[in-house]
Amino acid sequence: MASNFNERIDRRHSDSLKWQKYGDQDILPLWVADTDFRSPDCIIDALQQRVAHGVFGYGGYPHELAEVIIARLLARYQWAVKPEWLVFLPGVVTGLNLAVRAFTEPHQGTIAPTPIYPPFRTAASLANRSQLNAQMRLEGQRWVMDLAALEPQMTGSEKLLMLCNPHNPGGTVYRREELEAQLRFAQQHDLIVCSDEIHCDLLLEPGVQHIPFASLSEDAQQRSITLISPSKTFNIAGLGASLAIIPDKDLRKRFTRQRLGMVPDVDILAMVAATAAWRDGQSWLDEKLTYLRQTRDLLTQRVNAIPGLSLAAPQATYLAWIDASQLKIASPALFFERHGLGFSAGREFGDDGFVRFNFGCPRDLVNEALRRMENAVRSLPRQPAL
Repeated sequence: MASNFNERIDRRHSDSLKWQKYGDQDILPLWVADTDFRSPDCIIDALQQRVAHGVFGYGGYPHELAEVIIARLLARYQWAVKPEWLVFLPGVVTGLNLAVRAFTEPHQGTIAPTPIYPPFRTAASLANRSQLNAQMRLEGQRWVMDLAALEPQMTGSEKLLMLCNPHNPGGTVYRREELEAQLRFAQQHDLIVCSDEIHCDLLLEPGVQHIPFASLSEDAQQRSITLISPSKTFNIAGLGASLAIIPDKDLRKRFTRQRLGMVPDVDILAMVAATAAWRDGQSWLDEKLTYLRQTRDLLTQRVNAIPGLSLAAPQATYLAWIDASQLKIASPALFFERHGLGFSAGREFGDDGFVRFNFGCPRDLVNEALRRMENAVRSLPRQPAL
């Protein structure tokens, strides 16, 4: 049965972080990266069956989930992963923080793109590590990273390269030659690579292909940690099932040592949901991608027709990185919030001239948001002609 992604599910008075933020204010929450779509029936059915069992003691090793993800990675990417490489985590953000603490010492630093998903930035600062930022630039309507420009700033103390593929924000899916350039950079500077690939199933651009960084070569595999999760894809972020794939035994030991006594095991219901998602959710996901692709195309066309705004269509994710710098206003996020739009502020990602629009919601809500955007920009004083 076809899924109804146009269904409006009332989350305003639920336990939703996304919808609680603005309470009863007339502000559309289009910020944090969860969607307003009902999760697929296969997940709901699996959870109901597990709940009916009625006993919720400590969980053991999730053998079925391990088998499902190993088979999926082999079928989709021809990447042969061994069970002992898997480290189950309650969230990808946990993995980012553990990676910084496990693979750098206090006097050492990290490298990450900018703008970037905020936990990349805070993982370094919370661990009192320095961070060099590789600027993302727009090339042919794709946001790409300029690692070479960093080299004059490097001191030799950098030990961890943090990647995000597909990139958040911006939605770039890195090509093989781009990933190989990142690998050469890591080899040249003897860097460990942490690759956040949580959005790998959310490809919108026809013809693009996700390539796990670790699948590039044996060297890439042995110097990397890959973070994945079904949470964004299947809208189960509140359940918290993620994993790190760490082929190198020494890196895996350093990583798991950091979590001892601090990071709990993954919740048993989260394991059930993740297993059902990756095992049985592909037909639902195919429908969702068609819906998101149509929304992305609508959003790109309408935003680019608004004077002062521009949007390079994301190749992946349900997150639009909108350039509002030409509006010449102090804070685009605050400006749009006053007009009933709750975007993520670009400042959190490293560029206050942008806002991030989460379009993972029914299309009538997207259309209402676009109407408010158009009216907001129309309300600004006209800029004098040059």
